[in-house]
Amino acid sequence: MNNVFVYCEIDKTTVEDVSLELLTKGRKLANQLGVQLEAVCAGSGIKGKVESQVLPYGVDVLHVFDHEGLYPYTSKPHTSILVKLFKQEQPQICLMGATVIGRDLGPRVSSSCKSGLTADCTSLEIGDYEDKKSGKVYKNLLYQIRPAFGGNIVATIVNPDHRPQMATVRSGVMKSEKIDDNYKGNVIYENVDDFVPATDYVVKVIERHVEKAKNNLKGASIIISGGYGVGSAEGFKQLYEFANEIHAEVGASRAAVDAGFCPADLQIGQTGVTVRPKVYIACGISGAIQHVAGMKESGIIISINTDPDAPINSIADYVIVGSVEDVIPKMIKYYKENSK
Repeated sequence: MNNVFVYCEIDKTTVEDVSLELLTKGRKLANQLGVQLEAVCAGSGIKGKVESQVLPYGVDVLHVFDHEGLYPYTSKPHTSILVKLFKQEQPQICLMGATVIGRDLGPRVSSSCKSGLTADCTSLEIGDYEDKKSGKVYKNLLYQIRPAFGGNIVATIVNPDHRPQMATVRSGVMKSEKIDDNYKGNVIYENVDDFVPATDYVVKVIERHVEKAKNNLKGASIIISGGYGVGSAEGFKQLYEFANEIHAEVGASRAAVDAGFCPADLQIGQTGVTVRPKVYIACGISGAIQHVAGMKESGIIISINTDPDAPINSIADYVIVGSVEDVIPKMIKYYKENSK
C-alpha cells in the first residue's frame, strides 16, 4: 500500500536500461517517502532470469508475471495486469519508460485508474504543494518536471488528488546505480490467469522486425554534436572526420536536423536522444533548453561558438570562441600530430 512502483520493460529475458534507470530513481523517491520500492516484470520465460537483474537496485517487492502470451508486448494483457495490480496494491507513484511501449501502456493504465499521467519528464522530485484557491496543503507529492510550450518553459506538474501519480521518463535521463548485488527483496510469482482474461490475447504478434541502430549515441564516451552554426551538410563531414580520429559519435541539435544537415536519428535533446558522455563537444549550438535537456548530464562540456554569449556557454566547462570551420580542422591537425 502507498508504495513506489516501476514497470520494467523486458526484451526476451533482459530488462531494458531505461527500467534500471527508473529503479534507481524509484529507490531514491521511496527512501524520501519512507515506503517500499516495488517492480513489475511481465514476459515469457522470465522466471528465474529477471530477479538477479532487478533486485540489486533496491527493489523490496518484485511481481513476476510469466506467461507465453506476454511476449512480444501487446497492449491489453499488460494493461490488465497493471490496472488490477494497482487496484489491489494502491501505489502512490508509478514510473515507466517513455518508450514505444511506455507511451502505449501508460495512457491506458492512467485512463483506467483515472489518475492522469505526465509524459517525457526530465526530472522527478518530492515536495509539497499548496492549492491557492482552497488553501489546502498537500505533503510529499511527486513533482513531475518537464519542458513545455516547445521547451520555452520548464513546467512542474503535480497530481494532488488521484493515485497513482504516473510519469514516463525517457532513456538516459536518469542514471542507473545498483544498491547491492545481494539485496534481499521479496519475489511474488503472480498467477497471470487471475489478472488477464483469455480474451486479452486476441491480438498476436506474427513477426517482429527490429532495425539495428545506426549509431551508439547513448553508449558513447565522446560525442561531437553539430548545430545550425555548422552551416551545411558539408560542415558535418568535418565533424565526422574529427569523430573518426578521436573515436567519437556524431550528434546534432534539432535546428541542424530541420535544416537538412544530417539525419534525424542523430538528434539530441527533448525530442531526440538523451545522452551522458564523458566529453560533449557542442559545435555551433546555441543551447536552447530543449537541447540542453538531452545533454546536461555530460561529464565535460566543450562549446565551440562564434557568439561568446551563447546560452550553451553558461553550462560549458570550456568555451572556444570561433567558427566551427576554423576550429575543427585545427583540432584534427593537433590531434594527429600529438597522438600515437
